[in-house]
Amino acid sequence: MRLIGSCNGFVCLLKGWIYELDHSLYISNPLLGEYFKVKLPEREKRICVAYAFCFSEVSRQYKVLRSVVSNFDRHPQVSELEVYTLGVDEKWRYVGEAPQPLSISFSKANVNGVVHWMNSGKNDSIYSFNSWTEEVKSMLAPRGLKTPSYKLVLVELGNCLCLCNPNDSEYVDIWWMKEYGIAESWTKTHILKDTIQPNTRWDRFIPISTWKDGEILMQRYSGTQVVSYNPKEKNFRKVKVYPGHGAASYIPSFYSLKTVIGESSQVSYVYPRLT
Repeated sequence: MRLIGSCNGFVCLLKGWIYELDHSLYISNPLLGEYFKVKLPEREKRICVAYAFCFSEVSRQYKVLRSVVSNFDRHPQVSELEVYTLGVDEKWRYVGEAPQPLSISFSKANVNGVVHWMNSGKNDSIYSFNSWTEEVKSMLAPRGLKTPSYKLVLVELGNCLCLCNPNDSEYVDIWWMKEYGIAESWTKTHILKDTIQPNTRWDRFIPISTWKDGEILMQRYSGTQVVSYNPKEKNFRKVKVYPGHGAASYIPSFYSLKTVIGESSQVSYVYPRLT
């Protein structure tokens, strides 16, 4: 299982590989042990897909965004964007093409229902999909970036769009877009990794979320170690976690999946229901 994203206590999970025609997609409330299998379009040709999970505060709807690249071993590539609205759509809807081919994945930077990603070949632009209007737009990345885009990571921290350079040697750079959509509002934070244990310091650390006191939670890229950075004291502390692969910010919810997809829909349970 691969963690695609988390919204309001629900998570989106992918089973299988994105290059396989028979991969599966699930929406789950892990607190209640519920899960719902999303019906995927039938494909007869080799494709590469990427998924994102989002929630629109305006429409109060949960949506899964899907990028489909056909014949991705040839050039030029075109990413077709499709949307599935939970509890509303019976089929996936075509909503247009991505400005640049998306052949790897969307980011987990979901800010106010807007999904973001970067072009794998350039680092000057950031693309977005608005879950309410279903429009695709672009915005300027921080100026003067020398790091290639495939080494950069888009994240959401404190409801703010952030671009992270998780350097694998001495530091982590985070650019914060203080005013969403305003390129001039990018502000850089330079974090030294000198207080991380020497045996793990030379690895990339990806920001996950922020604590109420301003600390930044980060996960080690090639392992399950999680650390928390205190910007006031400028040091890291180790956070004990269970073994795992992916991480995302999660707020538990007691709302059943049936409140979203409908009472008549088929919801399964990972353990017997309590009565």
